[in-house]
Amino acid sequence: MFSRILSTRVFLCLLIIIGCEEADKSDENTMILSGTINGLRKGTLYLQKIQDSLMVNLDSVEVNGNPDFKFKTEIESPEIYYLYLNKEDGDSLNDRILFFAEKGEITINTLLKTFESSAKVTGSKNQELLQEYRKLSRQFNKKNLDYLEAYFTEAKEENNDKVLDSIQEAMDNLLKRRYLYALNFASTHGDNVIAPFIALTEVSDANIIFLDTIASKLTDKVKASKYGRKFIEFIDSRKQMKR
Repeated sequence: MFSRILSTRVFLCLLIIIGCEEADKSDENTMILSGTINGLRKGTLYLQKIQDSLMVNLDSVEVNGNPDFKFKTEIESPEIYYLYLNKEDGDSLNDRILFFAEKGEITINTLLKTFESSAKVTGSKNQELLQEYRKLSRQFNKKNLDYLEAYFTEAKEENNDKVLDSIQEAMDNLLKRRYLYALNFASTHGDNVIAPFIALTEVSDANIIFLDTIASKLTDKVKASKYGRKFIEFIDSRKQMKR
């Protein structure tokens, strides 16, 4: 009798231990996204990502009076997600926030009127690096627009071939600098998923030697991530095309 009771207790203990281990593993793979949208009184928030080239809804939250929100979802590895706000105002602009999702707690605070541009995202290392990259990238974009404006102004008013050639050369050099910046950024952050993401989205048409260099800098963990696997597969496909 005593042995049966002991066996039952041991069995129950094992179930509890297994359950705790499974819960711990689940927590390790969970992203908790929360935040506040100041000014929002009514609307629907959607957590989205691109899957098979389509934007899909992963979860949704109805907002009714309280501007706070919270999502909890399983995530395999750091990946681009979107927070979409259906304001039901007929205006599709400034209603979707792109951010780097990853395991752990992430916070997004923003304003209703400037939902996308006012968003402050914290808790994601890859998001911090993405913001750092985009900050300088915006400077390249602004400089390129200045060159374009100067080019078309000169073409319309002066039609001076020497000046036009000079502006074109400056634009070409700017493009080279932007490529080098993206390649260097990806190479120096091989321990984060931002590296293969930048390589795939910004410089996928670069010389295969440079892409191989980026791949060689990736840690095993990054190579095993979604973007890491896609990047390695992309390099292999480009090499096969040259054969």
